[in-house]
Amino acid sequence: MNQIVSHTPVAAPHSTAAAWGTLSFIQPQATKPAFHSSALTGGEPAVFFDTDERTVLIADMRAIADTLSLDREGFELVRHRTAVADLYDDATVDRFYVPETEALLRRHLGADRAVVFDATRRSDGGAGAANRDGARGPAWRVHVDYTAKSGPQRVKDILGEAEAARLATTDARIVQVNVWRPIRGPVRRAPLALADASTVRPEELIATDQVFPDRVGEIYHLAHAAEQRWYTAPEMTPDEVLLIKGWDSDEHVARVTPHSAFALRDSADAPPRESIELRALVVIEAP
Repeated sequence: MNQIVSHTPVAAPHSTAAAWGTLSFIQPQATKPAFHSSALTGGEPAVFFDTDERTVLIADMRAIADTLSLDREGFELVRHRTAVADLYDDATVDRFYVPETEALLRRHLGADRAVVFDATRRSDGGAGAANRDGARGPAWRVHVDYTAKSGPQRVKDILGEAEAARLATTDARIVQVNVWRPIRGPVRRAPLALADASTVRPEELIATDQVFPDRVGEIYHLAHAAEQRWYTAPEMTPDEVLLIKGWDSDEHVARVTPHSAFALRDSADAPPRESIELRALVVIEAP
């Protein structure tokens, strides 16, 4: 097993409370849930399942940031100043921010390769943030971007069938990581809440069909449980990133991290949250 080397795995203490927040969970149902993506609808996703709104305690992760691990909690808060001045420009993101982020992931995770395959801006102001495939607002339902089925398929899509097959025959480890950064800050509206992956049981992860114009993907939504622990990083700045695990080929560590935007009390007059998230595959080959 190839370990991610960013932190020594020690038991993380509980943090102090930052806020009470209302999160949107899925209600389990007899049939497989589904929703139509923004790429299909051209606006807000069309959801075909019931949700369960719960107010939960969301703790401040900053007090324990040095102990957080992608392999245990499933997320980390990392200070990293970007050299890119304009994260709204697609060409600049492609030319400079993508390779900068790939280098960050290789260095921070001790990886051989990092391949960014998607960039999405989000804003909770007006119609959302502009992207090549349309405007995007925050994701308000607790979810994970990939599942035990769609994670391996994404590896084949991005790295190719032949390379995916080669890596499968070795002791290589493949991790899907989201790199989430505020474009402007500090974030005082619609921040992220992240579940401690060690407190989420497999049966609480509900596989959901995500329908695109040309294919059907699969993500997890999360059913609520009282034992789940939640964290946020208050007032994040553009000099910080959250690393969020979306899928891991290693079955002995945290494999997925449920997360969602949530509304802060008395934040209506705060500037809109504007952020950019890059999805990447990180490959750690056997020594």
